[in-house]
Amino acid sequence: MIGIIDYNTGNITSVERALKALNIEYILSKNPEELKDCSKLIFPGDGDAAYAMKELDKSGFTTFIKNWIKDGKPILGICLGSQIIFDWSEEGNTNCLGFVKGKIRHFYTIDSSLKNKLKVPHMGWNNLERSNGECPILKDVPLNADFYFVHSYVICPDDGTVVKASADYGIKVPAVIQSGNIFACQFHPEKSGVPGLKILENFCND
Repeated sequence: MIGIIDYNTGNITSVERALKALNIEYILSKNPEELKDCSKLIFPGDGDAAYAMKELDKSGFTTFIKNWIKDGKPILGICLGSQIIFDWSEEGNTNCLGFVKGKIRHFYTIDSSLKNKLKVPHMGWNNLERSNGECPILKDVPLNADFYFVHSYVICPDDGTVVKASADYGIKVPAVIQSGNIFACQFHPEKSGVPGLKILENFCND
């Protein structure tokens, strides 16, 4: 059974719809206790990092996810959920979960020249460049597949080997992360058609 963490940050309905299309059983809950017997967790999210951290702390999910990862159980972060697994976000100067070492920085902080070249948020379809070996959630996903991105902040990991795929948007944008039992997609697999569904299927059924 797959658990979906609901911590009031949106992006839930599309994830549910994707799992239903794949005939994958799931539980959606705001209560950590109701997800404790699941085999895997999906950690979605849209919006503000500071608000998300407050909601996680208030609901008890911060401690729950920490223990989940310590126990070696798989978790998949999506969009905001792919960012706040890191140490700190420039968005609101927010201390995050710290499960993977690194920071989350705005596009224009990383490269100020982008202000004159590219619109932020990065919104639209991009293909991926694979790196650092195989990643289970990318198995049988076509190399030329496009995925749907919506974000203003960029994952900047301390250890570059956790990046399994990147997109090009003026700079190299880490798009797929794997660190042990932690997986993350900066893009929205649930909104990315057949290739995105394949990523979710790989995570849920592997």
